[in-house]
Amino acid sequence: MASSKEYLEFILGQLSGLEDVSYRPMMGEFIIYYRDRIVGGIYDDRLLVKPVRSAIAYMPTARCELPYEGAKEMLLVDEVDSREFLTGLFNAMYDELPPPKPKKNR
Repeated sequence: MASSKEYLEFILGQLSGLEDVSYRPMMGEFIIYYRDRIVGGIYDDRLLVKPVRSAIAYMPTARCELPYEGAKEMLLVDEVDSREFLTGLFNAMYDELPPPKPKKNR
């Protein structure tokens, strides 16, 4: 099942207090970026984030779920209704996220 544009818009609205949040559509789902680093994505209308140590510490009871068959597990964010929670989560995770890979010249 693909994610809805409405759910994407809801999540982006919840993250509107952060600068430089963007997304990229990917096979009916959406990859979420924060300051050019991949934080996670929206899969089947669920916000999932990378299971970095800071995210696990911020959400100690979060369940691990698969974004799609054959993928690595990610953390399910249940508290999407709280702007403060999401802003804090993304800020806590930022330093642990890998920087974007340099683009190769063709």
